[in-house]
Amino acid sequence: MRRVRARVEGTVQGVGFRPFVYRLASELDLAGFVLNDERGVLLEVEGRESAVDGFLRRLSEEAPPLAAIEAVRPHDVAPAGERGFRILASPHGGEPAALVSPDSATCEDCLAELFDPSDRRSRYPFINCTNCGPRFTIVRGVPYDRPLTTMAGFELCPRCAAEYADPADRRFHAQPNACPECGPTLRLLPGDACGDDALRGAVAALREGRIVAVKGVGGYHLACLADDEPAVAALRARKHREDKPFAVMVRDVAAARELVSLTEEEAALLSGRDRPIVLAPRRAGAPLAPGSAAAAAGRAVARSVAPRSADLGVLLPYSPLHHLLIADVGAPLVMTSGNVSDEPIAYEDADALERLAGIADLVLFHDRPIHTRTDDSVLRAIGSHPPRRPLLMRRSRGFVPDSLALAAPAARHVLACGAELKSTFCVAKGERAWVGHHIGDLKTFEVLQAFEAGVEHFERLFAVVPEVVAHDEHPDYLSTRYALAREGVETVAVQHHHAHLAACLAEHGETGRAVGAIYDGTGYGSDGTVWGGELLVGDLQGFERAGHLWPVRLPGGDRAVRQPWRMAVAWLLEAGWDGPLPGPDPQRADQVAELVRTGVSSPVTTSMGRLFDAVAALCGLRSEVSYEGQAAVELEAAVDPGERGAYELPVGARGVLDARPAVLAVARDVAHGAGPGVVAARFHAAVAGATAEACAGVASRAGLGTVVLSGGVFQNRVLLAATASALEERGLRVLVPERLPPNDGGVSYGQAAIAAARQGG
Repeated sequence: MRRVRARVEGTVQGVGFRPFVYRLASELDLAGFVLNDERGVLLEVEGRESAVDGFLRRLSEEAPPLAAIEAVRPHDVAPAGERGFRILASPHGGEPAALVSPDSATCEDCLAELFDPSDRRSRYPFINCTNCGPRFTIVRGVPYDRPLTTMAGFELCPRCAAEYADPADRRFHAQPNACPECGPTLRLLPGDACGDDALRGAVAALREGRIVAVKGVGGYHLACLADDEPAVAALRARKHREDKPFAVMVRDVAAARELVSLTEEEAALLSGRDRPIVLAPRRAGAPLAPGSAAAAAGRAVARSVAPRSADLGVLLPYSPLHHLLIADVGAPLVMTSGNVSDEPIAYEDADALERLAGIADLVLFHDRPIHTRTDDSVLRAIGSHPPRRPLLMRRSRGFVPDSLALAAPAARHVLACGAELKSTFCVAKGERAWVGHHIGDLKTFEVLQAFEAGVEHFERLFAVVPEVVAHDEHPDYLSTRYALAREGVETVAVQHHHAHLAACLAEHGETGRAVGAIYDGTGYGSDGTVWGGELLVGDLQGFERAGHLWPVRLPGGDRAVRQPWRMAVAWLLEAGWDGPLPGPDPQRADQVAELVRTGVSSPVTTSMGRLFDAVAALCGLRSEVSYEGQAAVELEAAVDPGERGAYELPVGARGVLDARPAVLAVARDVAHGAGPGVVAARFHAAVAGATAEACAGVASRAGLGTVVLSGGVFQNRVLLAATASALEERGLRVLVPERLPPNDGGVSYGQAAIAAARQGG
């Protein structure tokens, strides 16, 4: 007889792991116990040696689908001679170290019950089991047990309690388990409709062209028919979201293919348990005029859903409520965050009823509290050849709070506060870091409150008591001010683009030096200027600036970000253009030109994002923007895939990318009638080719073979694919962010990685 105690580490709570262990031990006739504790799962098994060996082997091989086992650490202990196997109550009092599972899409077994008229949970919007359902958004603490979730207020009825206690049932120890008798209930306002009547009322309203606020897993959505132009236009007006595309929810992958062209990799991403929004190329003919045959087949999307975008963001239903809504409506639905633009997503009922009152005609909500708000995650597939890999653009529901390893362990607990746009934070200790959910642009008091609440929750959830607080070097970011206001800690200022480089290196487990092409819109430079088109050589400890985009003026400061025509004026003047200048009128163009010449209110910038803005303005695509990155997004969308030309964009001896000849060529082509597609294609090819040439030169001089491509500009699929391909043709190894966004959503992790490495260095 042999007895083994094993510590199982990883995401093993809230995923049906203890029931799995129980069933496996019972099958092998092993005695012992299993329990959740603050560190994960602890178990002991006793029986024949061959059975114990088989148990340890199958523990990882046959783990539940939502489990992510990182390590099984067994050691022999003295046999106790006990009989039977038990699931023990979770002890409390130790330091939490257990990993919390992200929320997971409804599994096939639960879906079958949801749409089975004979099942007792038929059409119940909160059906779940150990293989699916809410996790992170309902967790208040660890270990993951019902009393520490927002389901604590719902007492199990006898039948649900019997399932919970039955080792043969897939709801054995499923913490959110519920049914219509004992679980959460839907309600529809205005009115007093409850349960299925509330759902049917919301469906009827949607079919009538009304806007409905829907309480989901991590917050409220605003929903309307995706093919109803007046409804979508009304949603835009009420939400104050002029142009930024809306996401569209469809019933299944087949329905998604009616709207967008999906590769097999994109289809797999769309239907995975994370259920993100996937950005994919529109199919020809979508959007379509109402009344057409294609529209009748369900392929119509109103033009206001994603104006001037070559891509469409699609997602599949991921909660039972979403499945019921989309099935009953029978058509694609716009599903966008429940907020006014620039505000955090609403997730508390009272706040949602107040903030969304002027947007939604009705509110479909329920009484299961959401503890942590989470937006939908967003990604797109990259790579010109299979297998394509995902590029995260927003990391939130379905991915958070999965942990990331630190390439250099943190000797002291770390909090990293991120940047300003697409704000996230990161807490870290030992070899592990947790990047928080997407919060939004950290520019308002409301977003700051959400940021502070998220930090507090993660510090408590993962038992991180920060001793080191890392922040961006920009002195005016709210994240910087928050970091400097923390008492009793050591603060570490991290240069913005170094954080981008370090985030990608650390994600890939790299501690050595690499070349980094870090392209974005704005980052506070070490010399006090506005950086954004940077070539760096560095590691997790430090960096050197090895090159950059040719510097120009930023006329009017932030106004130039909102009005790309100003950047067009700046670049034309820098390039020596003697023709007419762009602008709303000649007088304003001359005023901006004077700002450029004198430098008044016009800081110097090397921003690659602003260069893309300038070219978009010169092409006539976008002279003003209503959301960050809009001009660059529309320039990418305009690229003619059949164009093979490239503008001249030379690289100087000091690694300076001189875009002046390219800008002049753009202006001349436009003046001679060249279309935006041709110009955009030639410009993208120029930037990609120059970047590869510059990086190869820096790598050769530094004796390095690895290049990192990161920063928000590299969300551009055309640019990223062309640059990576050109670098690989030169024999260089290319790293890009994979588990984090290349935009500022990954900066906090980079800050944490740098702070941890400097502790050891």
